[in-house]
Amino acid sequence: MKNSTATLSVALSTAIALSAVAMPAHAASKEKCYGVSLAGQNDCAAGPGTSCAGTSKTDYQSNAWKFVPAGTCTEMTSKTSSTGHGQLKAF
Repeated sequence: MKNSTATLSVALSTAIALSAVAMPAHAASKEKCYGVSLAGQNDCAAGPGTSCAGTSKTDYQSNAWKFVPAGTCTEMTSKTSSTGHGQLKAF
């Protein structure tokens, strides 16, 4: 029983360590900004009929996001947003 507990503990520690490595380093200093990418230049989430990165169909698509430096999204221009700026959530 003790050996099983030790094995489980090592496996869990390894999984936690690997998940930390798998997280993109840029994610901490960037934020998802919706409505600022040009057609085909989004980083992900471009709505129905698209798969992910590079699949947005129109410029400034409201449900497509791009990683931008943290704190800059709502200052960026968006021609489709009601505020005229990028949004932190799809609109």
